[in-house]
Amino acid sequence: MNIFRIAADMSHLVAIIILLLKIWKSRSCSGISARSQILFAIVFTARYLDLFTTYISFYNTTMKITFLVVTYATVYLMFFKFRSTYMRESDTFRIELLIIPSIALAFLINHDYAPFELLWTFSIYLEAVAILPQLFLLQSTGSAEVITAHYLFALGSYRALYIFNWIYRYYSEDYFDPIVVVAGVVQTVLYADFFYLYVTRVVQARRGMELPI
Repeated sequence: MNIFRIAADMSHLVAIIILLLKIWKSRSCSGISARSQILFAIVFTARYLDLFTTYISFYNTTMKITFLVVTYATVYLMFFKFRSTYMRESDTFRIELLIIPSIALAFLINHDYAPFELLWTFSIYLEAVAILPQLFLLQSTGSAEVITAHYLFALGSYRALYIFNWIYRYYSEDYFDPIVVVAGVVQTVLYADFFYLYVTRVVQARRGMELPI
């Protein structure tokens, strides 16, 4: 494990904790796409089913459990605890348009047809586009709370840092996985416009202000 991988994992962890705390402290899930959170829950469930069969390390197991627990807690808060604040009328992206192609692609392009391998591949493809409902929600509402922007920036940073991780592993370990790399690049590109807005507007904004999209 290298510094880029650790930094990426920490960015990912910070992102999902920011989101959960934002919902809990504000008692509202306004501006958050439940559809994106459902997709992330599907991603982590499919990817981490090997928790029951394979032990890699304490770090690996702890991170997997944390991502699962925090993501499902977020979904619970949005659909039950604070459902009255959920922007259902604006969160309308059809997630089946992302799930079905990801399933098909997992069967067409993979490393192996073993069940866990197919689930892992499916999760990689779906994660690459899981943020789209959130980005479409921001586009439809025209603004984002600064704390939501921080969440998206941390999430995008996680993927960008993984690119450096892959570059490092390619030169130090001769490791290259085209499925992971291509999906990761696609996911990072989806954040590109938001990164620009974040750097030019949010960094200078005061806490609590909204970011024009």
